[in-house]
Amino acid sequence: MTPVFERILASFRQQSFMQTLGAQLTDAKEGEVSIELPFSDALCQQQGFLHAGVVATLADNVCGYAALTQTPDGADVVTAEFKINFVRPAIGERLVAQGTVETVGKRLCVCRGEVSAISQGTRKTVALVQATVAIV
Repeated sequence: MTPVFERILASFRQQSFMQTLGAQLTDAKEGEVSIELPFSDALCQQQGFLHAGVVATLADNVCGYAALTQTPDGADVVTAEFKINFVRPAIGERLVAQGTVETVGKRLCVCRGEVSAISQGTRKTVALVQATVAIV
């Protein structure tokens, strides 16, 4: 386990909401983070696919944690804003979210994220996000 992964994992474990969803941190390196979430009927909306709020939560978290990899020890991050495009329903065995830092300044970090559904070995993008993350 790298120091970057350990730092992100320590923060991730403090997020009870992510634990409630069943999400798992799968990768964290400088400027990039991945989180996976198994499909659960408990997280679906009325049409049978994962609720947009769940997808947005994953997108928000991968962007925030990607930003956190770029901050000094002791700093933290909070989302200042994000814009998300849902491009198809979130249907599959699991969701995979990936966040990447595009640019980082003294107080703000701009990230992009992608959430994909994995179904029978096929990966399809379900949402794209751009986020501005404040460094606090």
